[in-house]
Amino acid sequence: QVQLVESGGGLVQAGGSLRLSCAASGRTFSTYAMGWFRQAPGKEREVVATITWTGVDTYYADSVKGRFTISRDNAKNTAFLQMNSLKPEDTAVYYCATDGQPYSSRPNFIYWGQGTQVTVSS
Repeated sequence: QVQLVESGGGLVQAGGSLRLSCAASGRTFSTYAMGWFRQAPGKEREVVATITWTGVDTYYADSVKGRFTISRDNAKNTAFLQMNSLKPEDTAVYYCATDGQPYSSRPNFIYWGQGTQVTVSS
């Protein structure tokens, strides 16, 4: 059974930084794409960043490019989201997700964590 557990959220002032972690278990971590998504109150869930199973290719939403960095440590079965220069509009629940198929170049994120709250004060 695939399990994803996020951590690292919290309250930070605008301009500050946070590092989210996503610990995965239940299958071979290194062969699956990972992604970070977020959902703000009253808004739909949106993709923040994704990383392929190889770790070579990444994708970022325009709103976070240059500020957020997604990475993975296959030895620790963990994905990360480093968030710098945070803005109040980054306030949301952040979710980690993983692909349903291994070795995929077009991931379909079907497994989700429970989410971690990030609040950025102005």
